[in-house]
This record gives sequence, C-alpha cells and structure tokens, in this order.
Amino acid sequence: MNSPDPLSLTPAFLSIGSNVGNKIANLDLAIRRLGAAEGILVQAVSKFYKTAPQNYTDQDWFVNAAIKINTVHSPQKLLGVLQAIEKEQDLDGKPFRFGPRKIDLDIIFYGQKVMRTPTLVVPHPRMHERAFVLKPLCDIDKNLVHPVNGLTVGELFEQIKTDEGQAVIALAKEETREIFY
Repeated sequence: MNSPDPLSLTPAFLSIGSNVGNKIANLDLAIRRLGAAEGILVQAVSKFYKTAPQNYTDQDWFVNAAIKINTVHSPQKLLGVLQAIEKEQDLDGKPFRFGPRKIDLDIIFYGQKVMRTPTLVVPHPRMHERAFVLKPLCDIDKNLVHPVNGLTVGELFEQIKTDEGQAVIALAKEETREIFY
C-alpha cells in the first residue's frame, strides 16, 4: 500500500467503544483494522476507560477510547470505512439505538469541518455532553477546539465531569496492552 500524500491528509478524531464480549480485544481489533485501511494513518490512541452506559443504562459498562487519525478520505468516505469495520466485527450490529454493541466507531471531529447531512453530523452532535468521549480526547489533545462553540475539549470535560451518571475510570496498564502502529 502506498503512503498517502502528507499534504492531502486531514486530521480526524474518533471515539471507539464496546460493551459486548471481550471489550479490550474488540477495541484492539478495530484499531488494527483502522490502521490497515487504505488512506488512513493512526496517529494516537488514548488510554482505555471503563465507562457507564448512557441513554439506555440497563446494559453492561463499556470500554471506550479516542483515536487521532490522518486521512485522505472525505468525511462520508471515512464514515463508510468505519461502518465496514463495525460490520466486519459484528454482523448483527446493535439491537437498538444506544443498545449494547460489540464495536462502535464515531467521527467526533474532522479537521475543523462543520457539516450536517442525513447520514453524518460533524462535529458529533452529542460529544460535548459525554464524558466517555471527552476524557479520552483530553488524553490526546485537551486543547483541541470545538469548531462550533469555540471551547476546548478540556473545557468541555470540566463542565460535565462531576455528573454522577458519567463515570469514566482509566483501566490499569496491566488490564490493557500497549498498542503500537
């Protein structure tokens, strides 16, 4: 595979999560698949966090992380790559919105792009309300600025971190393995 032209790359930040099966292995596999995808370079992976389920709470806790990539793909094409990785790992998918899932990959930021289509909203429309998205993003770059509200992800996390229903607990190193690309 040829390396993408560095001048044509756009940084993007993704959220990844799992709460079915071997959650850490599910994340590891998805990150490896992402790193092997044409036109995508994985730049950074946050710590892994055990996180309380949101919206639909009658399910197992998640393991979540954030990923920084550089990509040649448009936001829509990147979404297609993420959906293909999800489908490859979990043929049945999640049973309902906010329900349990083996793997979930979301685009949080795509450069400083702001867009709304029937299939994709960037930046992610609920990211500023979710500690399980913001804390891992802070690991990668707490000074990353939200292109709509102008606040950094660190500032957004500070606004919600005391919410009792949003537990975000870093997993110990021995619970995870080091990931190198």
